[in-house]
Amino acid sequence: MASPVDDYLETPGPWREEMQALRPILLDSGLDEALKWAKPCYAHAGENIAIMQPMKDFLALMFFKGALVDDPDGVLREQGPNSRSAKRLEFTSADAIRSAEPQLRALVASAINVEASGAKLPPRGELELPEELTEALADDAELSAAFDALTPGRQRGYALHIAGAKQAETRRNRIAKHRPRILAGKGLHD
Repeated sequence: MASPVDDYLETPGPWREEMQALRPILLDSGLDEALKWAKPCYAHAGENIAIMQPMKDFLALMFFKGALVDDPDGVLREQGPNSRSAKRLEFTSADAIRSAEPQLRALVASAINVEASGAKLPPRGELELPEELTEALADDAELSAAFDALTPGRQRGYALHIAGAKQAETRRNRIAKHRPRILAGKGLHD
């Protein structure tokens, strides 16, 4: 009987050949696989280690705690400017995966060790809120209470989104637009 990952890899889509080259390396490294977030995800002892992410220009193998993985060759890349734990490898061919197999196995082993050790990233520094959001929270007790009740990740998402606007008026408009979502306890992408 085919697994959900078998079915996923047999469905036409980008980077299937590369995923099929990567999969046996991950499984042979002692990882269990499942389809999570609609993508092949690999875990050890029930803890997520890595996930395959087909992107437009490459196939990524994203390590959930990549920032803690021993990467002596510096091949892991940041997910984005606001990401702090996940890091990824980027592949554009099955040959590149086969060539990187020893390095890939070492990274997977390090990621398993990081998870098994219980290592955690140091806490983030204080969340900096854009001036307009600080003012809105000071002027609106209901919004302030709802914002304080959000998870730190949701608070950060709103702060980054609002601060990303170049003009103060746009920042205020973003606050007004998302006020109902904040009051409902929802994150920016919920």
